[in-house]
Amino acid sequence: MHASARADAFQIRRDDLSGPAARELVALHIAGMQASSPSDGVFALGLSALQKPDIAVWTVWRDARIAGIGALRDFGDRTAEVKSMRTHPDFLRRGVATLLLDHLIAHANARRIARLSLETGSGPQFEAAWSFYTRRGFVPGPAFAAYPATEFNRFLHLAL
Repeated sequence: MHASARADAFQIRRDDLSGPAARELVALHIAGMQASSPSDGVFALGLSALQKPDIAVWTVWRDARIAGIGALRDFGDRTAEVKSMRTHPDFLRRGVATLLLDHLIAHANARRIARLSLETGSGPQFEAAWSFYTRRGFVPGPAFAAYPATEFNRFLHLAL
């Protein structure tokens, strides 16, 4: 089955993170970031931070099962940040991240965002993410927002 046929089985929903499945996936994301990053290099947002007004969160579902999560932080200056992208382990390599990133980009375009940015780590645990985003047109660039530039973190940007 090709990627677009698989994507048809998924549903994207705006999410307020009040449900247990979304909360568990946020916790899994944070635990994964803490396990693969230096203690001063974890910038994953916790539940309360993801529920702030400048952040929009979407979850991907297949039937009653959560398949992924992603968010956009709008900086209010026509730039936004991709946050908390995580595919549930049961749905890896099934097109969830691509479907969700396409949705985030479409939302950013509709809001007339000029640039999307993201911060990720370095090392083997982050190579799949690096490869995914660069294949989608993100390019390496400088630190943004309040992120410190370190040897561990890397920054990617996509002009819209």
